[in-house]
Amino acid sequence: MKRLYACLAAVLAAAVIAPSAALAQPKTLSIATGTTGAVYFPLGGGLAQLLQKHLGINANVEATAGTVENLFRLGRNQADIMFGQTDAAWDAYNGLDKFTGNKVPVRAIMVLYPNTMHLVSVEGAGVRTIQDLKGKRVSTGPANSATEVMAMRGLRAAGLDPDKDIRRERLSPAESTRAIRDKQLDAYFFVGGIPTPAITDLAATPGIRMQLIDYAEVLPNMVKASGPIYVPITIPAKAYPGQEREARAVAVWNILAVREDMPAEMVYNITRAAYQNRAELGAVHPAGREIDLKWQQNAAAVIPFHPGAIKFWGEQGVRLK
Repeated sequence: MKRLYACLAAVLAAAVIAPSAALAQPKTLSIATGTTGAVYFPLGGGLAQLLQKHLGINANVEATAGTVENLFRLGRNQADIMFGQTDAAWDAYNGLDKFTGNKVPVRAIMVLYPNTMHLVSVEGAGVRTIQDLKGKRVSTGPANSATEVMAMRGLRAAGLDPDKDIRRERLSPAESTRAIRDKQLDAYFFVGGIPTPAITDLAATPGIRMQLIDYAEVLPNMVKASGPIYVPITIPAKAYPGQEREARAVAVWNILAVREDMPAEMVYNITRAAYQNRAELGAVHPAGREIDLKWQQNAAAVIPFHPGAIKFWGEQGVRLK
């Protein structure tokens, strides 16, 4: 793997001067994203196009369950670049929770945008608060997703036992939207950018009035249990069709990450290309427009930055470690 990376790093270095010279790269990168109804997947497609266009590097975009699966793939050398949330990345870096005894050598290269935990229901389901989920049919997100990690923590912070107090499903956002339409589900969690396509789809369904549940009161308990990984956020009114009121929620930062053994020169070039051409990511999804120099902080990324990224951000005036 290191030998392949070394070859590709040399190709990338040449691409800085002459992108056309990088057409014969020895390896196609794998970008681990998320479910097709969420935000990581289209952003991953935009990143793949950006790398090919500006560095001559081909990349496959992999649809996955989300952050936890992406981290497992990264740890097994089955992914080169991944989108993910900092809460699960922190667990993977330190060998906690789902990663107990299985640390992942993950390093941040860029802080992207805040991921907002949506708690979604519909009028008539009898859900107005997070406590109303007791006894209801609720999806906590796909298995091995960051949504699952955050939803479980949110439920426990609200005093609910995810295994006993709800009728739990483990669905993707697109599957959850279909289940609510078919009256097979009362509510679902999904953590993603604003707007999330599957939630927009539900809100735009004729005859259905989508509701975003305000649950920000659980944030202090989440921080007490997991540390200052989670932050308050407001989903603005009209973020989704028919949404007339803002909803207070909880957010966690998203990062772009790689393995620690990816060569620094390669990481430098990938980070530079992605940041300098971030407008192209914003054209794919509005969340891409939120990438900003001011977010590039150790406190936001939680895990250490890769040395190649530290070099690039240092040239932009940001001190990282």
